[in-house]
Amino acid sequence: MPKDQTAPPPTPECLDQILRCVEWRGRPGDDVTFTGADPILPTNFRIGTAGAATLGAVGLAADAIHHLKTGRHQDIAVDHRAAAMAMRSNRHVRLDAADTGEVWADISGLYECGDGRWIQLHCNYPWLAQDILSVLDCAADRPSVDAALKTWKAQDFEDAGKEKNLCAFMVRSPEEWAAHPQAAAVASQPLMTIEKIGDAPAQPLPAGDRPLSGVRALELTRVLAGPVSGRTLAEHGAQVMRIGRADRPDGVNLVQDTGLGKLAADLDLREDADRDRLDALIRQSDVVTQGHRPGTLAARGLTPERLAALRPGVVFVSLSAWGHVGPWNWRRGFDSLVQCAMGATWENGDRTRPRHLPAQSYDYITGYLAAFGAMEGLRRRATEGGSWLIRLSLAQTGHWLNGLGRVGDETTKQGAEPTFDEVADLMESHDTVWGPMGHLKPVVQMSETPPRWDLPSVPLGTHPPVWPE
Repeated sequence: MPKDQTAPPPTPECLDQILRCVEWRGRPGDDVTFTGADPILPTNFRIGTAGAATLGAVGLAADAIHHLKTGRHQDIAVDHRAAAMAMRSNRHVRLDAADTGEVWADISGLYECGDGRWIQLHCNYPWLAQDILSVLDCAADRPSVDAALKTWKAQDFEDAGKEKNLCAFMVRSPEEWAAHPQAAAVASQPLMTIEKIGDAPAQPLPAGDRPLSGVRALELTRVLAGPVSGRTLAEHGAQVMRIGRADRPDGVNLVQDTGLGKLAADLDLREDADRDRLDALIRQSDVVTQGHRPGTLAARGLTPERLAALRPGVVFVSLSAWGHVGPWNWRRGFDSLVQCAMGATWENGDRTRPRHLPAQSYDYITGYLAAFGAMEGLRRRATEGGSWLIRLSLAQTGHWLNGLGRVGDETTKQGAEPTFDEVADLMESHDTVWGPMGHLKPVVQMSETPPRWDLPSVPLGTHPPVWPE
């Protein structure tokens, strides 16, 4: 924590920081009732506070849309403990009372290099692992990777991987991150941005008894922030369709966690026919969310300007790892990698071994913020007209979370992880193709339109890529 850090702001003030990013003109953050307080998880980072503030913003956005439709406001409440668990909801997915937990590939994780510095490898997809192994020139098992990295300096391996865009980043201290050019680029940006990208007439919100009834949200994302955003829109009534690619599957645990309330279809944008099918889906969508590196979908013709022309009035949400500016803006990234590069993993360790935060908080916070931004875009479309672009990144979220200060002392990091019994009151169950599946309930409490998921999670590719009538 920086030496000039002032006392950590209370949760309503953290919520106000979010609202100011979009020049919010609705109800103030003080209208949300918060219960509980950090520390909740074994870390000094204020994960519960950040989660509660972010979910409070989601509640205010859903209420603003409900107010446009009915003229009525609702009571909104968020509990810090429930919010902290929501920052790692995949850890609480259970089948037949068995914890499916967080699943990592064998060679993913932290490694100490030959110079005593640490590096994080993300190899949860075969194509990512193959790229890293091609540089290390070793077998695909942890002892072999560990031995190979002992012949490298951490910075040298990160540099060597930059050309191939490897998912490998050195663990930096906060001071080292602050001196990096990407840190300056991230710090120059607000937590999130919203801008008008095209003209379109004002479009009334669809009829229905939930805030997002009748809204269609198309999700062109992978793990994890994008799917969290779509799941959040679904819990407030949106019809959400996640688009994947059959030869690029996600881990089952994450699909189970983030697939609640959604349809799931496959398309391959290398095929002309599937690009045409995607265009047809976009023309009938209200929200389109993409979670790929800047320029990836643009290379397939899916620029913000083209989407606004294809579907005037679209709300386009764009997520990335490192932001859309700076020398790393084009690089791959996942929550664990961003934590390492930005200093959180170093700070959360014990100065001899780094340790990740006890939640993929950058992913989840960014996902909830994306849902908040999407709803604010829909509200503006209804009142002002236009097409809207919302931009967020894991790095911008990490920068914001770091600025919220710390709680407790060094012993706080050694606290116990919550047990199953301690979170049982936060759980509910759906019948799924995998069997009865326990998962966390929606966190935001709303007096008239309590959030819920009407559809269970399903395997990717279950549905055809066509909006149901």
